[in-house]
Amino acid sequence: MSSTARDIDVNDWVGRTEQTSDVLHRTPARALALTLDQPEADLVEGGRLPELWHWLYFLPLVPTSQLGVDGHPRRGGFLPPVSLERRMWAGGRVAFHHDLHLGEPVTRTSEIVFVDSKQAKSGPMVLLTVRHTLMSPQGLAVEEEQDIVYLSRPSSYRAPPPDPVSADAEWTDEQQVDPVLLFRFSALTFNAHRIHYDLPYAVQEENYPGLVVHGPLQAVLLMQSARRHHPGRRVGRYAYRGVRPLFAHDRCFVSGWTTTDGHVEVVTANNDRDVAMRAQVTWGAER
Repeated sequence: MSSTARDIDVNDWVGRTEQTSDVLHRTPARALALTLDQPEADLVEGGRLPELWHWLYFLPLVPTSQLGVDGHPRRGGFLPPVSLERRMWAGGRVAFHHDLHLGEPVTRTSEIVFVDSKQAKSGPMVLLTVRHTLMSPQGLAVEEEQDIVYLSRPSSYRAPPPDPVSADAEWTDEQQVDPVLLFRFSALTFNAHRIHYDLPYAVQEENYPGLVVHGPLQAVLLMQSARRHHPGRRVGRYAYRGVRPLFAHDRCFVSGWTTTDGHVEVVTANNDRDVAMRAQVTWGAER
């Protein structure tokens, strides 16, 4: 069964749940640290898993025969079978209650909490939010909401309006993004979406000007930057939102600053210093 934006019945999907379990093995975390040229000395059995790195686990283990042309799992299953060509992880919100530790078993319960179909200027659109709850041996560890957007594929790429980096930025670091980084991150997250590693497909079929940098990868880089510039702080909440695509041929800049209410704002930006992703870090109480 396939559905367009108009065919989605919210009552059929809101409230749908699934539960998966995984063990936070050390190897994926070490591999991501090496991919990002980060120290791995603390990634030992029983050590703390860095924030957002739970995305290395609970992966959709789908046979190759069940992938669509774009490399995504074919529509259906837990998520609605929306037939719109583009499926994007647009943003999300995460609350960190307790640290996750390498080697421990964790259970994730997922629930579809919001579905809406609408007619946007660019055509039909479906918006969907999934809530994930992660339970570790210590109890509730992470609560997370992920926003997914389905769109029809445009006939050509149109860049969003300029969104320059704030003049309040307290730091700006350059982060190399290239096809090797994108490939390794795709492999670590078992993400076969071809826009991240297949340049002819990304340009000729999806009408992008280049390979697309993963939204979750940018979210991880932003978190790493905030933590690097505020060592020793504990993250309580994190929110992130994609603003425009970032491409592997771009120079990627990560900028950040502290707001008047104590939050840290961090952004990725391209060659033109236009924001690609925005994120906000809220510090938690020290334990």
